[in-house]
Amino acid sequence: MKALTIWQPWATMIIAGVKPYEFRGWPAPRALRGSRIAIHAGARPMRKAELADLIVRLRSSESWSTALKPEALAMLERWHSNPFALPLASILGTAVLGEPKRAFDIVSEFGARLNDSDRDEHSNWAWPLTEIVPLEPIQPAKGLQGFWDWRA
Repeated sequence: MKALTIWQPWATMIIAGVKPYEFRGWPAPRALRGSRIAIHAGARPMRKAELADLIVRLRSSESWSTALKPEALAMLERWHSNPFALPLASILGTAVLGEPKRAFDIVSEFGARLNDSDRDEHSNWAWPLTEIVPLEPIQPAKGLQGFWDWRA
């Protein structure tokens, strides 16, 4: 199975169903669209400043800019108190990779009228992740950049 490494807390939020899209600067590979992929939490530790920024934005009128569901706020607040609570370097679960969409086409799902992001070229493709299946127990794995082969 192909796996995709994603930094925390994003990987756990995907598995929890509060982050419906992964954002990249390119569309998902055609060969993987419609396929089940493994979601891997990278080894990079969470940064409290990033968590704090997300919390502030979710509490504000710019909550749309996070592309997170409102339920993410309580999770982020918990992790801000204990940034070591989430697993690193592990397969957390699987998801079906959908047909990529342009980021500006999905902002209305999160309450915005238009995408005024200053990161337009960095994160301009939204990859839907659906049919989430958490892995119990999670599986330690080293991971790589981009898509890589994982054997359960």
